[in-house]
Amino acid sequence: MRKLFSLIVLCTTVSSVSAQNIQQLIDQRAKALLPKVIEWRRHLHQNPELGNREFKTMAYIANHLKSLGLEVTTGVAKTGVVAILKGGKPGSVVALRADIDALPIVERTNVPFKSTVMADYLGQQVPVMHACGHDTHVAILMGTAEVLATMKKDVPGTVKFIFQPAEEGPPGTEEGGAPLMVKEGVMDNPKVDAIFGLHIAAGLEIGKIKYKSGAFMASSDWFTIKVKGKGAHGSAPWSGIDPIMISAQIINGLQTIVSRSEDLTKAPVVITVGKFNGGVRENIIPEEVSFSGTIRTLDGAMQKDVYEKIRRTASNIAEALGGTAEVTIDNKTLVTYNTPALVSNTIASLQTAAGAENVSEGTWTTGAEDFSFFGEKAPAFFFNLGGMPKGAQPTSHHTPDFLIDDSMLDVGVKAFCNIVFDYGKVKK
Repeated sequence: MRKLFSLIVLCTTVSSVSAQNIQQLIDQRAKALLPKVIEWRRHLHQNPELGNREFKTMAYIANHLKSLGLEVTTGVAKTGVVAILKGGKPGSVVALRADIDALPIVERTNVPFKSTVMADYLGQQVPVMHACGHDTHVAILMGTAEVLATMKKDVPGTVKFIFQPAEEGPPGTEEGGAPLMVKEGVMDNPKVDAIFGLHIAAGLEIGKIKYKSGAFMASSDWFTIKVKGKGAHGSAPWSGIDPIMISAQIINGLQTIVSRSEDLTKAPVVITVGKFNGGVRENIIPEEVSFSGTIRTLDGAMQKDVYEKIRRTASNIAEALGGTAEVTIDNKTLVTYNTPALVSNTIASLQTAAGAENVSEGTWTTGAEDFSFFGEKAPAFFFNLGGMPKGAQPTSHHTPDFLIDDSMLDVGVKAFCNIVFDYGKVKK
């Protein structure tokens, strides 16, 4: 009995030491790789590309992954990259995702790797900038792939690295982004058991991680409302039906859906009109105008209810004023939902990477992510990584002044690596 007890203690000690050694190796190699991760990030920042046009970015990523000996596929969902690492130990199939596209925004920062790139967007020449931090996501995942490749014999299961194009939305009527990746089977062959992703946060201090179980980021819908009236001379509005005036009433009416019709104690709702097209001359009342905007919800039932109320509000107001309104709603993303059991089992991995004192649960956000489509196919967990310089004021995503401190991107690398070892070791 004593010998059996001693054997159990010995086996437990060896296992514990092995796990501790793995964590130490991850820490050491991620830290040693940090200068390269920063270099990759700054190269990508200086050479941004718009969604479905990330050809140079695709080649840059693929060349690195091939140098690590991974199985690499390019051209997924047009410009995406998928790589497979088969570990030396049995375990699950874990997917890690990074988005790779930039935005049509002019950069106003003074960093030495500032973007001056111009590109075509729907027939117009526009400035291009990584104004949401996707360059950091790519660099972190490239670093994760390198660290895990050096530890391949100890890696449990299979790791699928997904570099996704067009997260900000493909141009015009093109397909793209996570929906197209899912459609092309990225979550199969091998079938993914769980998928993880992160997003740099310009309002969260570097070195920190925030997460939320359940609904985390909002669904995103785009709507367009066409209002038809009757043209008239601007000096005699009573001889026509003014679609601009009707539209103004509808826009005001949409806000009553938020303030008076939805239970905001259950989940937030946002309706924003961001675009208005109508009229050609100051003294001509046009026959037709249109305006467009976005809907953000964090509950599927509320999302459908808002759809119906927008249609009813627009139609009834237009009819009451003698016109008509046609509503079109296009779903862009689903609610980004973090599987509670997966979150619970992953918190320890994040704490190992960043320190328990730097990991905390946050609140949901009305920002949206097409990572949500991957979560329709497997348990998913999406979290935020701090990118704000210590003691600084936060900058806003999707603006010319967006700024990230990249000096602690190794925390993201460590988080992904620890997730692979902690979740992947269970054979599915």
